[in-house]
Amino acid sequence: MPDRWILFDVGGVLERVDDATWPTAYVARCAGRLGISAAEFEARLATARLPDAGTRSGVEEEFWRVWGSAIGARPEQLQVMRADFWDAYCGSADTELLGFAGSLVGRVGLAILSNSADGARQEEERRYGFSAIFDPICYSHEIGVNKPDPRAFRIALQAMGARADDVLFVDNRPENTDAAQRLGMRAILHSDTRATIAKITGWLSADHDLQQS
Repeated sequence: MPDRWILFDVGGVLERVDDATWPTAYVARCAGRLGISAAEFEARLATARLPDAGTRSGVEEEFWRVWGSAIGARPEQLQVMRADFWDAYCGSADTELLGFAGSLVGRVGLAILSNSADGARQEEERRYGFSAIFDPICYSHEIGVNKPDPRAFRIALQAMGARADDVLFVDNRPENTDAAQRLGMRAILHSDTRATIAKITGWLSADHDLQQS
């Protein structure tokens, strides 16, 4: 097993997506397709007893069936909305950061810890081929717990076979980087790709210098 690891978040890090804005825009598009207001759409959805697709796997089909029934979508409308959801959810690849991570294969361990929705593994693999670079990939819907719960980080550490102080964690949410640091990981709060790459490079160089001394 590698003796050093970089553990990446996905949304807002490896993927360019703004979690603060895309859900609202998505709801507006769905409401428009149904010819109703966003408020009416959300009122209909509020009645749905949706399965927890964020910490459970194998519920994706049930989720969309219940979701579609609650909002009154016809099958063809639901198909379009479902595809639109995954396009919005996955955003676009941060090709610079992914390329940099790929250049580190064989030099350090590379892993993912991501809050997710059931179906994300297949959708992100189809788009970005994460498994060619990262192993393990820990999704919340598969491990049963979301960041910043410390259990999520402990599960990732166990999957990596790593100690916390041998891991550098990269995430765009301070509550997650804070949680990682409390467990003994080093952490980067990501906001700019080139700055993050520079920080990772500095961490690798400093760690190398310590090993050589």
